[in-house]
Amino acid sequence: MNKLLSPAKTEILFMGNEAIARGALEAGVNVVSGYPGTPSSEVIERLSEVARERKLYVEWSTNEKVAMEVASAASFSGLRSMCVMKQNGVNVASDFLLHLSSSGTRGGIVLVECEDPGALSSVNEGESRYFARMLEVPLLEPANLQEAKDLTKWAFELSEKIRNVVMVRSVTRMSHASGNVICGKLPEKFRTARFISDGSVMDPLRGPVISTPVVAKHNIQQKKLQTAAELFEKSPFNNYIGPKKPELLIVTSSACFLYSREAIDLLGLQKRVGILKLSCTWPLPQRLLKKYLHLSKKIMVVEEVLPFMEENVKVAAVGMLKDIGIKTFYGKMDKTLPSAGELNPEIVVVALSKIMKVKPKSLPASYLREVQKVASKIAPREQTFCPGCPHRASFWNINTALKLDGREGIVCGDIGCYAMASLWPAIGFHTVRTLHSMGSGTGLASGFAKLWPFGLDKPVMAVCGDSTFYHAVIPALINARHNQADITFIVLDNAGTAMTGFQPHPGIGESAIGEPLPAVDIAEICRAIGAKVAVSDPFDLEATSRIMTSFMAERGSLKVMILKQICALSPEKKGKKQYQMKVNEELCLGDNCGCNRLCTRIFRCPALTWDRKKKKAVIDEVICVGCGVCYSICPQKAITRMEVTE
Repeated sequence: MNKLLSPAKTEILFMGNEAIARGALEAGVNVVSGYPGTPSSEVIERLSEVARERKLYVEWSTNEKVAMEVASAASFSGLRSMCVMKQNGVNVASDFLLHLSSSGTRGGIVLVECEDPGALSSVNEGESRYFARMLEVPLLEPANLQEAKDLTKWAFELSEKIRNVVMVRSVTRMSHASGNVICGKLPEKFRTARFISDGSVMDPLRGPVISTPVVAKHNIQQKKLQTAAELFEKSPFNNYIGPKKPELLIVTSSACFLYSREAIDLLGLQKRVGILKLSCTWPLPQRLLKKYLHLSKKIMVVEEVLPFMEENVKVAAVGMLKDIGIKTFYGKMDKTLPSAGELNPEIVVVALSKIMKVKPKSLPASYLREVQKVASKIAPREQTFCPGCPHRASFWNINTALKLDGREGIVCGDIGCYAMASLWPAIGFHTVRTLHSMGSGTGLASGFAKLWPFGLDKPVMAVCGDSTFYHAVIPALINARHNQADITFIVLDNAGTAMTGFQPHPGIGESAIGEPLPAVDIAEICRAIGAKVAVSDPFDLEATSRIMTSFMAERGSLKVMILKQICALSPEKKGKKQYQMKVNEELCLGDNCGCNRLCTRIFRCPALTWDRKKKKAVIDEVICVGCGVCYSICPQKAITRMEVTE
């Protein structure tokens, strides 16, 4: 039996995202949608595994805005639904969310957004909490794994109470941590969808689901938020631990509660410092806050990343000034804590020790010496494409074409594994010059291509992955075609959303639960808008380079090149070698190579290593996947390949 379906009262080891998924099941969720993005992906992945047993509809949507619309249709029909995304996705969904929060909802609908403080798996550490304030919807933040489950379940109940969307925020250290969770009961009955629209425009359950009349609906929306605030005052998810009269009060939420508690324990400040842990973080429960702000003259707000809660607590404190008096605040605004990067217990320890004037306990010198010994033996590890990654071959081809063209062309990048092509020297050969949001590479390329009247007369290229193409590139590509932007657009099609776990997309002929679906062909879409299209295998360097250079030389039109090769780590390809690779030591020139060790210094596949004793290139057969590309790049033909036969 799948552990998500464990019986009530069972204690199960769950990852944070699994706890969120279990909470949704206990709430009786019917429809789940989203777009893959670390650290959020496992929520939908785990639910897709039990979709048939629990009569769920689970969907990986083309982007987060569409995912939010799919989930909302279920809510409008009286079902319970959940939409899942990472922090960047809230930006994409925000256009629809602004209308949804005004129109209101029917069945419980929860937006689970998982943020990435420190940008461990992102190109930014954007803050989505501010959207809750802008949208005027409630925000909940679990502080441990049990709360991740229980708070998610309660979020559905809260949504139906106020007839609006509720945001649940997780962070990487919450989503990907694991811990024991006591399961609740799974519902035995399932809802039936019924969409009604035969009443007054102001009737939330029978009227049309629209955001007009705007001012009247806005007033209703704000009353809903007030109702949520009243419920937050008595919520069991907000609590205080510590002395009756603390010298310092920490106000915190999410994983920062765990960091704060550990820091207090490490410094032995249990009798001097209290913690007000808030899991209902917007709107703030004013009476509860007043009760505990009254306890101490010193307040420290611990949160990730920006001072969202600190701002709100300070505003609340000003309104309570007559009752609680003047307070000294510590946090991000006074630089006690950093406003960039994720926090950890050590950072909180340093801040606490300064405020409380105590010295943190230092580790024994003998321990530090042993750690340094071990650390010195750990080999340095650089960011790089995996062995056999088609992106390495693709960017080798792009670089070759740029050099052959000789006009110092501009390459606009996009989000995915291939974002590493902006780095030097480990990967991508420092090819990509711009890197922003999904789809932006194509939009930027369209803009660069129109700057030739102002003196920028260079070839322009854009790259994106196959999942990104469906997510956000199509409008930018249509814009380029319509405005006659002279760009060479390259799709790196590795047959899946590889960076986040090979989730299917519209180009893959299956659903989130593995059922067959019609695939939407990238080449046909591009041809339909009038682009010139070519498809090539990036591992075939000669053919790919020939097409690419001809495309760059062709002026005045939109050219699309689709480089198709399955990711080396994909389930279909993992463990299967096409070629057995070997270095012929007699032909390898080593340090005398006229190309200055092109294979290990420039191409840098992790499976290509350097034997310092022999001063020759060596192929590590353990990690080599047998793609055969290195055979094509060696000018001495010292790398041989032999086709593997079953």
